[in-house]
Amino acid sequence: MTLALTHARLLTGRSLRTLSRQPAYLLFTLVQPMVWLLLFGQLFRRIAELPGFGGNYLDYLTPGVVVMTAMMSAGWAGTSIVQDMERGVMDRTLTSPIRRGALVTAGLTHQALVTVVQSLIMFATGLLAGARYPGGGTGVLVVLACAVLIALIFAGLSNATALVVHQQEALIAVSQFLVLPLAFLSSIMIAPELMPGWVARVARFNPVDWAAVASREALKANPDWGLVAGRVALLAALAAVMAWVAARAYRFHQRSL
Repeated sequence: MTLALTHARLLTGRSLRTLSRQPAYLLFTLVQPMVWLLLFGQLFRRIAELPGFGGNYLDYLTPGVVVMTAMMSAGWAGTSIVQDMERGVMDRTLTSPIRRGALVTAGLTHQALVTVVQSLIMFATGLLAGARYPGGGTGVLVVLACAVLIALIFAGLSNATALVVHQQEALIAVSQFLVLPLAFLSSIMIAPELMPGWVARVARFNPVDWAAVASREALKANPDWGLVAGRVALLAALAAVMAWVAARAYRFHQRSL
């Protein structure tokens, strides 16, 4: 166990050093969420006057955009694996004594750290734009946890997909196929009471909606912690499943060499 953790720490450090040499990538992943938060937050602010919101629309939208940012960024996590395959780094790594679990742990840890930084930037942007968070520090920590869990889910899926398809184009297609439908089939931008009935029913099975609901609830002045705990538990369970899928994908890739 100690050896696996050491391997994971070293691999995570490698990924972070790579990111530090390309800080523009982190900023690039925030461009679209910033547009959603600032433009949509102003464009649809009158929606908050409808029954079902009961407050500032930016207050409602900000935690949802934090969750969406985590999902969108994590959907590209597998691109680094494809690049390692193309450069021959992956083959050398798999023939080394590095534990397969450490490869998964390192990739997911890297994505979790990136997600925390992105989420804090989005929170600060929302605050400057006029959003308020009655739930205080505890609520913000819950939102960070939800963002990290949704990032782990989609990073695990992205990594597994990369190890199976071996192509950037296919990975991008899968990511784009999932991101917008899952965002719009959730309560990120609109209250469930205002959704078409079938969309609200589908949203109940959507992990993006689980994260958005738990995040918004935790930021309220008097949260329903039972609701929050239930959604977080579902996210944690699915994150564990996707980590297992990613680990199996490494073994599948190694057998195919």
